[in-house]
Amino acid sequence: MFSGLFYLYNMDSSTSQIVTETSTRSVIKGITWRIVATFSTIIIAYFITGETKIALQIGGIEFIAKIAVYYLHERIWLRISFGKKKLPDPVEFEI
Repeated sequence: MFSGLFYLYNMDSSTSQIVTETSTRSVIKGITWRIVATFSTIIIAYFITGETKIALQIGGIEFIAKIAVYYLHERIWLRISFGKKKLPDPVEFEI
């Protein structure tokens, strides 16, 4: 399973840490976001159409389609170097 690698800088304490993100985490984030976003789409569709059935149909289609789009978007951005900082090489010590 591919893990994305993130380098985070903590501005408060001047420390850095490495954070990884798995494909599974990206999927879970996608699902939870889609639930929130789909609910808002259903509400908007209802206000436009006045039809509960149509609003739910629009929300259902949007839910499925946008999970796939979100997942692909996340995985593509993990491969784009723009805005990433390179980790310093680890220091090796001999005893």
